[in-house]
Amino acid sequence: MTEPSAIIHSLELTPHPEGGFYKEMYRSNTLVKDHTGPSNKSAYTSIYYLLEGQNFSSFHRIKSDETWFFHLGHDVLIYLFNQHGVLETIQLGLVANNFQATIPANTWFGAKLLNEESFCLVSCAVAPGFEFKDFEIAKSAQLLKEFGNSTIHIQAIKMLTRD
Repeated sequence: MTEPSAIIHSLELTPHPEGGFYKEMYRSNTLVKDHTGPSNKSAYTSIYYLLEGQNFSSFHRIKSDETWFFHLGHDVLIYLFNQHGVLETIQLGLVANNFQATIPANTWFGAKLLNEESFCLVSCAVAPGFEFKDFEIAKSAQLLKEFGNSTIHIQAIKMLTRD
C-alpha cells in the first residue's frame, strides 16, 4: 500500500487547522449570493483531505453542506451531532462498503481513523463553496455544555477536540 508521506508529497498537501492534510483542488468561478454576509461565494469547492495515524479531524462546523468521498486507505469514522443533539457516526471506506457521506451545514463533526496505524484519503466537496470565514473549530467546553449529557458524548468530545 502507498505510504501516506508519498501521497502528501505527490498531492502537495499541507497541514489543515482541524488536523490532517489538505489541498484545494477546485473552486467554482460561478458565484452565489451569500445570505450570511455582504459578499458572494463560489458555488462549489473541493479538496483532497488525508488523515494518518493518530491524527484526527477536530470537531468543527461550516455554513455549507460538505460531502466526503472515500478514495484510498482504511476506513474512517465521522462523528457528528445531529439536529436533535444526538451523536451519530458514519463509517466510510472499503470495510463499510460506503464511499460517500454528507454532513449538513452548521453541524458539529469530526473524524478519526478506525486503524491508527493507517491512513485515509478522501475528497471533500462543499456547496456553497468553503470559506475559512465560515469555518469554526469547537472548544471542548462549548461542546460539553451543549452536548455533554451522556458518557458517550463526553468521550467523543474529549477524543476529537484539541484544547
